[in-house]
Amino acid sequence: QVQVAESGGGLVRPGESLRLSCTASGGTFAISVVGWYRQAPGKQREPVADFTVGDSINYADSVKGRFTASRDNAENTAYLQMNALKPEDTATYYCKARNYIGFGFWGQGTQVSVSS
Repeated sequence: QVQVAESGGGLVRPGESLRLSCTASGGTFAISVVGWYRQAPGKQREPVADFTVGDSINYADSVKGRFTASRDNAENTAYLQMNALKPEDTATYYCKARNYIGFGFWGQGTQVSVSS
């Protein structure tokens, strides 16, 4: 059974930082974390950072220069370093994993709230 777990969320003030972690494990096939997403109340889930082929990372325009995504060599643990947080970054943050045969899996999410 595949498990995807995010952690590290919290309540911070504007300008502060948080570091999210994600671990994917279990199942029959090799599994990799493929991206970070977020969903604000009343809005659709949107991509924040995608790990693409060749280890390049695509960032949403709204987070470029502030967020940095990384992944370990086994690709089943990922991090999202979020600096200079803004109130509009408030959302539930999810990581997405995909196994060797292309099935996608989501974690339960971790809440990030940015407020003064």
